[in-house]
Amino acid sequence: MALVLQLLPLLLSKVQGNPEVSLEGNPGDRVNLSCIGVSDPTRWAWAPSFPACKGLSKGRRPILWASSSGTPTVLQHFSGRLRSLDTGIKRLELLLSAGDSGTFFCKGRQENESRTVIQVLGDKAGCRPSGSTHGSEYSKVLIPLLGFGLVLGLGALGLVWWRRRTSTMLIWTTLSSGGTAGCLLWFLAMLPPSMRL
Repeated sequence: MALVLQLLPLLLSKVQGNPEVSLEGNPGDRVNLSCIGVSDPTRWAWAPSFPACKGLSKGRRPILWASSSGTPTVLQHFSGRLRSLDTGIKRLELLLSAGDSGTFFCKGRQENESRTVIQVLGDKAGCRPSGSTHGSEYSKVLIPLLGFGLVLGLGALGLVWWRRRTSTMLIWTTLSSGGTAGCLLWFLAMLPPSMRL
């Protein structure tokens, strides 16, 4: 009875027509992807587990198409790391890289598919390495605070300069009597306190 319960998920996946395999490995490991239950595969797609870490949106994206020339077309993200192990695209080999965690879909002509879930060890939703990140956390807070302080300091300096400028003014005047007629003179005038801000 225990054996039947253990095999039940596998039997159900075969009946549903969407078999799923789970694999895990480290960056640099090679894993094999196979189309299980898909007789005539035409393309592969990938739905990353942590798309934000790769600057991608959620959902599936095509990564490989079958070609009449016999050489499959590979999406740039997997270029040089994904290759076919047979004449078609039924079996592939992938050289794992950080951020590859996700579900790989093999699609057939009748739109049937198989799934391979890959977990790359070390991949995390936060996209941070497993080491200490205290320094980067401080810089995330410190840089905006320094910028805010600089803006406040410049604002205060501008206010002081403006208040000093309005409290003392240079007044140009024309001498109308005595001395040299028609000469422009200037003198420093202090505004009365009622006119100051």
